Amino acid sequence: MATIAIIGEAVRVAGYGLAGALVLPAENANEVRTAWRGLGPEVAVVILTPAAAASLGAAGGGPLRVVMPA
Repeated sequence: MATIAIIGEAVRVAGYGLAGALVLPAENANEVRTAWRGLGPEVAVVILTPAAAASLGAAGGGPLRVVMPA
């Protein structure tokens, strides 16, 4: 079964765990990149906060990305 992961600032992502998403709090660019590299093959969609998306830049590959509104 596919998983949805959420990466970004803890205050913005914590609630998604209640819906069954894999929550990966990341407070800075280094933590965002570490969380992204650690995603398993079961992750099909990643929801990113705007800051997390900016930290990843245009890196190719990986699961589908969705960016939260600011």
